[in-house]
Amino acid sequence: MATIKDVARLAGVGVGTASRVISGNGSVAPATAERVRKVIAQLKFRPSHTARSLGAGTSKLIGVYIPFLRGTYYTPILRVIDTVLRGQGLHMVVAFGDGLEDERVETNEGMRFLLDRDCDGLIVLSNAIQDEDIKALGTAQRQVVVLNRNFDRIKEQCFMADHVQGGVQAARALLQYKHKDIAVVSGPTTSPDNVARLAGFMGELAARGLDMGKVLTVPGDFSNQAGWDAAGTLLTNKKLPTAVFCANDEMAIGMLAHFQERGVSVPHEVSVLGYDDSPSAEFAAPRLTSVHVPSREVTLAGLNWLLNRCYDLTLPVSREFEITVTWRASVAAPRPAARR
Repeated sequence: MATIKDVARLAGVGVGTASRVISGNGSVAPATAERVRKVIAQLKFRPSHTARSLGAGTSKLIGVYIPFLRGTYYTPILRVIDTVLRGQGLHMVVAFGDGLEDERVETNEGMRFLLDRDCDGLIVLSNAIQDEDIKALGTAQRQVVVLNRNFDRIKEQCFMADHVQGGVQAARALLQYKHKDIAVVSGPTTSPDNVARLAGFMGELAARGLDMGKVLTVPGDFSNQAGWDAAGTLLTNKKLPTAVFCANDEMAIGMLAHFQERGVSVPHEVSVLGYDDSPSAEFAAPRLTSVHVPSREVTLAGLNWLLNRCYDLTLPVSREFEITVTWRASVAAPRPAARR
């Protein structure tokens, strides 16, 4: 395989001159440049990414860290990032945890992996990352955007929806249908956005006069399995609640599957409300009513900010993200409770 040294030798120029012709940066006499290009064609030379990066001063790579590569939540986010980057002539490098180590350790290792690959900037999604981890990045922290978290140290570089308001919207959706016997399937207590949505949900129920001592909370971890298990827990009680709020769609879909297998009719016997409005919600059985969190808009705002910082662009950056409810078929008014 030909190298840049081979090109320079056959063209009778220095490596620096050949590099300037390849990168398009710097002044080279037209006749000399044409000679170098003919040798490139003759040798079928393709410059390495590293060589192009050295000439351009940037790698044209944006690194993205996500906690794991499963489920339906992160796929649309990665698709938005990849589409926008390709439109700008840039590319994405993705790192993710595998659950074999502590999540915080995996996040820090993932960020370092991406920085070691000379990524011009990073987009990070992680519930485990701490303020001191941002500080440890040194000057590189100026090129980092964090989605779905807030850090005072880099407040301008953090983008997230108001999950407290999301929880309020979830409560209002069930109260709108006169539900009073309500259960909750929560996400991890280590997840700040989960804590926020539950605070909003519980706060709104309390403000509307519900007896909070009667609101059953089943712990979960945002997985389909957690929703399946939570449904089993609810079915051990003599009476089902009239409605269940699941803190994300993955758990709601797991719950729907368990109820269907056990012959529990949704929403006739129990309503199920999800959160996120992920793509799978539309194709659940029944189709899942869910709190719509504008993850695409949040992602796009953070990405645009990062591209403006890294490449001196002027892309629009929003800071306001509206949360709504997408109504489908899994929530209805309660009927007389069924005893099991």
